[in-house]
Amino acid sequence: MFIDEEGVRQREQTIGNGGIYRGAELGFVFQTLRSKELIWPNVINNYLKGNSPERFDLLFWNANVTNLPGPMYCWYIRNMYLENNLREPNRLTMCCTSVDLGRVDLPAYVLATVEDHIVPWRSAYRTTGLFRGDTRLVLGARGHIAGVINPASKDKRSYWVSDNRCDDPATWLASAAEKPGSWWNDWITWLRPWTEDKLGARTQLGSNLYPPGEPAPGRDVKEKAS
Repeated sequence: MFIDEEGVRQREQTIGNGGIYRGAELGFVFQTLRSKELIWPNVINNYLKGNSPERFDLLFWNANVTNLPGPMYCWYIRNMYLENNLREPNRLTMCCTSVDLGRVDLPAYVLATVEDHIVPWRSAYRTTGLFRGDTRLVLGARGHIAGVINPASKDKRSYWVSDNRCDDPATWLASAAEKPGSWWNDWITWLRPWTEDKLGARTQLGSNLYPPGEPAPGRDVKEKAS
């Protein structure tokens, strides 16, 4: 909706060879994708009714925007969004290597979420047809953030799984079984056969070569993007 040839070309002419894409602008684009939930309630409740904005953890996540290097951003939106070149064998070259996802024969765990407004799950479903190796698709409840950050310890929400492989996402969903709880449990079970020796959790951060820099969350989180 927000990306076309003219718009991408304008970006390439302005920040394609240098400069930044402002994090505030990127954040506004994400809000606009779900304006009914992320823009208009604030206008009505805060501006019109004078109520203080609700304190909500996911809104803090949303507000933690990051400035992006202009050349990287221009390359990304052209190749990954406008032209969708990653799915085309050998269309892209990264680190002097031609990219062909069909040559990837490693097992892949593909996660999508039902209400994701940035990566629609029906588009993410197409990923299963790009890899050559064993691929498992899992569809989690909720959206782009809440659907992914769903700790198993909370035992909330649900997810859908199916071994059926077909071209139509709707047909896949019709055959899928809904499982209670977090998709993390399914991921751990799927990962276990591919796991070799386990290492104990570290009791001390850093090493002699890489000492810890500073306490979490770090300066980058506290720095406000323009």
